[in-house]
Amino acid sequence: MGDRSMALWAAFVIAGPAGKVLHIGDTGFDRGRPYRDLAARHGPIRAAILPIGAYEPRWFMRGQHQNPAEAVEGFLMSGAAHAIGHHWGTFQLTDEAREAPLVALNAALSARQIAPNRFRPLAPGDVWAIPAA
Repeated sequence: MGDRSMALWAAFVIAGPAGKVLHIGDTGFDRGRPYRDLAARHGPIRAAILPIGAYEPRWFMRGQHQNPAEAVEGFLMSGAAHAIGHHWGTFQLTDEAREAPLVALNAALSARQIAPNRFRPLAPGDVWAIPAA
């Protein structure tokens, strides 16, 4: 109970006929700790649902919420084929603007040369038929 890095809020993998889906709830990146060994433990992951919002100021939110660049690193570490960004845009929780996670995510994807159609930040009510791997 004292190790906050071990208390992931609703992190799990669901296996189904179309593939595996990773969901990471509110959590800090913690040098990639939530993502380590996922591929080795679970095999190929079709989609990862990752938090990209409510991350500023970093001095305060670093332990609770990852930022978009960290979500991109987690995406790569997970080995997932695709990702959905969640935890942004419904209402402003922290210091960054409501749309700031979109700008930061696009910059992080570009910096890591990841096609934007592999990691989509879905807005409330959006749907996406994730391509088959």
